[in-house]
Amino acid sequence: MPKTKTVYDHIHQNNIKTAILVALFPLIFIALVFLFTWCVVPLNDAISTTIHVAIPTFIACLVWMVISWAFGDAMMLSAVGAHEIHENAPAYRTVFRAVENVSIAAGLPCPRVYIIDDNSLNAFATGRGPRDASIALTRGLINKLDRPELEGVIAHECAHIGNRDIRLDMLIITGVGVTAFVADLIYRVAIFGGGHRDNDDNKSTAVLLMVWLAFMVFNIVITPLLRLAVSRNREYAADATGALITRNPIGLADALRKISGASHTKSLGNMKSVAFACIAEPGAVGFIGDMFSTHPSTEKRIARLESMV
Repeated sequence: MPKTKTVYDHIHQNNIKTAILVALFPLIFIALVFLFTWCVVPLNDAISTTIHVAIPTFIACLVWMVISWAFGDAMMLSAVGAHEIHENAPAYRTVFRAVENVSIAAGLPCPRVYIIDDNSLNAFATGRGPRDASIALTRGLINKLDRPELEGVIAHECAHIGNRDIRLDMLIITGVGVTAFVADLIYRVAIFGGGHRDNDDNKSTAVLLMVWLAFMVFNIVITPLLRLAVSRNREYAADATGALITRNPIGLADALRKISGASHTKSLGNMKSVAFACIAEPGAVGFIGDMFSTHPSTEKRIARLESMV
């Protein structure tokens, strides 16, 4: 008889999958640069070119990551029009009590709480780490969920904080932004280098175009698929951890049922980087389907939660 999976099994399996997917980012990037340059230059030159491209790119990623680390959460909250609420506001005392109770159960400092003035049902967490994290909730979420459901959503977001998903999101978003910028820079150098070109110049241009092509394949094809896979695994892990925090997986499952079909949030859906952090897809998916959605299907998430009872 097969062993029944526990909450801890779900968390462990999703953490392993995420670690593998994150490791694939630099490995695939390096492999693409090497293979594309090897098409136009000998093996040793391809290896040398790959090294000279990879090292500056990784350094640029680290520099931009420091900037994102310092200001990323504030920029994200400002971009979606979220405003902080405080405990002394009578209308939000229930929300604050729920956040406090869940964060205590999760063993985390109480995060700051923000409201997004939208009647849709959605939420996300951001911040550099547990000590300065924030949770943003739409007004519709607060008004339409009952207490166990709201606590389930808050526990899901606290799980993202405790699992350090907000750091992982920052790493991925930064890497994507830097590689896109470097790709554009390489293309401009290759095309608009200008002047009369001898054979060596033509060879250098060919190498630059191959490097640019490798960046484009990485940014347009590989990165979105890996990024989506990471996001989906993180959502499963946060669901499982949230269920563990509240000891009530049905509360989160019921919340997801209400959120499904009512998660479209204009300010969130227009920002793809924020969309990955939300509890549910904030933009319209349409015919694209589950493969290109930032989140697993609601039905699958609910089924996993109900299997944990």
